[in-house]
Amino acid sequence: MNKSNQLLKVDQSGKPFIIYKSQTGFDLYTNFSKKIILNNKNIKSFLNKKNKKKIKNTDLYIGFFGYELLNNLIDIKLPKQKSLNLPKGIFYKPEKKIKLSNNLNYFEKNFVSGSFEINLNKKKYTKIFNKFKKKIKSGETYQIKICTKYKTNSKIDPLDFFSRLSKTNLAPEAFMIKDNNYSIISCSPENLITKKGSEISTKPIAGTVKKTKNLNKSKALNYFRKNLKETKEHNMIVDMERNDLSRICKIGSVRLSRQKIVEEYKDLFHYVSLIKGKLRKNINNVDIIKAMMPGGSVIGCPKINTLNLLNNQEKENRNIYTGSFGYIKFNGDMRFNIIIRSILNFKNMSEISVASGVVVDSNANHEFNENFLKAKALIDLFK
Repeated sequence: MNKSNQLLKVDQSGKPFIIYKSQTGFDLYTNFSKKIILNNKNIKSFLNKKNKKKIKNTDLYIGFFGYELLNNLIDIKLPKQKSLNLPKGIFYKPEKKIKLSNNLNYFEKNFVSGSFEINLNKKKYTKIFNKFKKKIKSGETYQIKICTKYKTNSKIDPLDFFSRLSKTNLAPEAFMIKDNNYSIISCSPENLITKKGSEISTKPIAGTVKKTKNLNKSKALNYFRKNLKETKEHNMIVDMERNDLSRICKIGSVRLSRQKIVEEYKDLFHYVSLIKGKLRKNINNVDIIKAMMPGGSVIGCPKINTLNLLNNQEKENRNIYTGSFGYIKFNGDMRFNIIIRSILNFKNMSEISVASGVVVDSNANHEFNENFLKAKALIDLFK
C-alpha cells in the first residue's frame, strides 16, 4: 500500500491521528495507546516522567500545551474569560509512525461554513492599541502583541484543509491533529524549542511585510534592515529569547547562530534569527518549558509583565493560540513550535487567532491590517 493510501485509510478509520512537518516531508502518527488530558495539577508529573534511554521512533508523547496551561506553569493566573472549554493540553502516545512526502494528494473541498466574524473591529482594536501605547511610553512594557480572533460556524474536513494548506503555504512547523471532537490545522512557521542531547535552539520570528509583485526576498531583507520599527522589534525579541535560553544553558554557550534572514510564505515575508545554547547539567523538562514558554516572540517583552497586561485586557481565552505543539521523546529530546497561523475547530466553530507587535513606533492601522494578512492564508481555505 502506498503512503497516500495509508493516509487515506487512517483518515477513514475514524481513529485520531497527527501529521507533523519533518525535514523530508511529513510524519504521520497514529494508533494511540494513551491520551493524556493535561491540567494545572498534572502537567509537572507529565513533564517529569522517567523513561528509558534506548528508544524506537514511537517512544514519545506528541500533542499541545494551551496558552492558559503555560501561564499557570509560570505562576501567572488568568482572570475569568470567555472560553470554549477545550482541554488545556492533550498529549498522545503513538504506536505507529509513517513517513509521508510533502505531497499529501488529498483534496475534497468538503466543508460547510458561514461568514467570518472578527472579535475586535478596527475601532475596538485602536482603543486597545492606544491603551498599550501609553503602557509602553510609561515603561510598563516595551512590546506587546494584541490578539485578534476570526470565527465562523463550520463543519470541515481537517485533512482536506491541511492538504490544501500544505500546497499553498507549506511551513516548517506545520501540523494537524484530528481527534473525535476537535481538530487543529496549522501552518506555523516558528520553532520554539529543538533539543537534542544537551544542545538546544530557538528560532524567533519578529518582522512581517506583505508580498507584492515588486518585493522579492532580497528586497524584503533590505526593507527590514532599513525599517527602524521592524529592527527594534526583532532585536528586542532576540534579546529576550537569548535571555530565556541563558536561564537554562551553560554560561557563555548561548549564541546567535543565524541572524536576521528572510523566510518567504504565501502572502508575506518574515524576519528570522536562530539562537543556540548548551544546557546545564541537571536541567529537566519542567525547567526547559518554564524558561521558554509561552514563546516571547508572540507575547512581547518583558515577558512576565507583558503577559499580565495582556491577560487583564483580553476577554476571551486564547485556547491553543500562542501555546505550543510538538513532542517529547522518551530520551528527553524534544521539538516544539509556537501555535500561530492555526485553525482550531471545536464544537462546529472554527477559530483563527492572530497578533501583531506594538512598539513605541507602531501605527494602529498598519498593525490591524497585518493581523488580517497573517490570517488570510487560513481564511482562504474556506472559499
